[in-house]
Amino acid sequence: MGFNCGIVGLPNVGKSTLFNALTKTAAAAAANYPFCTIEPNTGRVPVPDPRLEQLAAIAKSAKTIPTQLEIKDIAGLVRGASKGEGLGNQFLGAIREVDAILHVLRCFEDDDVTHVEGGVDPLRDLELIETELLLADLESLERQRDALAKRAKGNDKEAKERLALAEKLLPSIGDGIQVRSIDLSEDERALARGFQLITAKPVLYVLNVEEASAATGNAHSAKVAAEVAKHDAGSVVISASIEAELAQLNDEESAEYLQTLGLDEPGLNKVIRAGHDLLGLLTFFTVGPKEARAWTTHRGATAPEAAGEIHTDFQRGFICAEIIAFDDYVTLGGEQKAKEVGKMRLEGKEYVVKDGDVCHFRFNV
Repeated sequence: MGFNCGIVGLPNVGKSTLFNALTKTAAAAAANYPFCTIEPNTGRVPVPDPRLEQLAAIAKSAKTIPTQLEIKDIAGLVRGASKGEGLGNQFLGAIREVDAILHVLRCFEDDDVTHVEGGVDPLRDLELIETELLLADLESLERQRDALAKRAKGNDKEAKERLALAEKLLPSIGDGIQVRSIDLSEDERALARGFQLITAKPVLYVLNVEEASAATGNAHSAKVAAEVAKHDAGSVVISASIEAELAQLNDEESAEYLQTLGLDEPGLNKVIRAGHDLLGLLTFFTVGPKEARAWTTHRGATAPEAAGEIHTDFQRGFICAEIIAFDDYVTLGGEQKAKEVGKMRLEGKEYVVKDGDVCHFRFNV
């Protein structure tokens, strides 16, 4: 099961700097000109979760293995991208392949870093990109509608259902409403996924501020946060330049640097966790003397589905799951005490895994 987020935005807003810091590599060339990222760069980043270290300490695990999130750095979009301007076609093709969007907006002033639109105005930039994405969705859905109309004439039941949904979506998209904000039933939303519409994807706005505003944000970031909140979208304030510096330091140096800036943790931790949540994911754990490990599955997953994230044989031959809630594991000091006081439960195939569950799966193949 793949989980990935694409970093998008206008050129020179800090996308590649953020990506470099996330992956602690220089895989994406951060340069002061448009299109320095020609092909989507991909990296895998650990999801920060202090619970894993707690579990490992209790179980005296030899090592810890965090769960990971895939991040893609996508070439900068410019005005007219929906019509192929700049690297528009590459951008749109790459963004259709990701599960969720991390939309970076420039909220800092710096005369040494040019802005493709001539000046810093993150609300304008937000509207520009979302307009381009809506136009791309409109064009894509119109083409699909025409193809579906031909199939529907031949009494193709699925084509008729999809055509009806396309006809429902098109007026709203034409009115500037993103697909994720359109009121749809669960069945309609599932059917809509087949259209691969960009504005249907969940989005997190990453507000890139100057170093001095990393802890509190600034006037630019406050305006954007207030605007996206109206649409039930989340936002995170970071300083990509700080994150780039932190990526070059060891843990002790990072802690000291963060303290001088008045920050509790790197902004990247917030971005990664928010991206994880954005995808509708949860974390469960397996714990033993060899390793404590975090695993990712989707919210609503049953015990066999979660077991399948470890190995397909676990799902295929699933018998039951031994479950200890994270709080119980920590409070009681481990598995043995949890067993003794009845806090370890045997759960069957219908059990829905909870975030933080410590799991041991029994299977037979």
